[in-house]
Amino acid sequence: MRKIAVFASGFGSNFQAIIDAVRHHVLNAEVALLVSDRPGCKATERALEHNIPVFAFSAKDYPDKEAYETAILHELRQRDVEYIVLAGYMRYIGQVLLENFPTRIINLHPALLPSFPGAHGIEDAFNHGVKVFGITIHFVDAGVDTGPIIDQFAFHANDGATLEDVERQIHQLEHTHYPATINKVINA
Repeated sequence: MRKIAVFASGFGSNFQAIIDAVRHHVLNAEVALLVSDRPGCKATERALEHNIPVFAFSAKDYPDKEAYETAILHELRQRDVEYIVLAGYMRYIGQVLLENFPTRIINLHPALLPSFPGAHGIEDAFNHGVKVFGITIHFVDAGVDTGPIIDQFAFHANDGATLEDVERQIHQLEHTHYPATINKVINA
């Protein structure tokens, strides 16, 4: 069984979807570690509720990205992690992790890339007036949401849909398709 580490910075709803997918045998993996840059966030609480080890850190406690990524790498190696899965992790991945996990870092983006990259993909797409919304699952590279696309899932927004309506549908796609796609990638 493949060992994955999930990186999250906030509420952790996609992390919970991954936990549930493992429990229901949709995702054949072991969540060996949660990495969070926000100690005490809801994602860390979810991990502890499910007896998943947590490495939570504050970036300001390290001199630079290389230093905290080296600490993360140590934790990943201790647990024989094979893949990194980003689930709302709000930091860019640096060279230390990219070099040690080439094409083994998977990200979920709440827009149809290459359009609307960055931290506000849903809002940017909504404000642009698009009619088709969706998610992109891709490998991480040194750019911002520029890595090779693994898969995309989309829907047409109803006339009069609010931003909240679109966000709700995006989250439904994420929770269904992200764990299943991770499973395809890591067990290919």
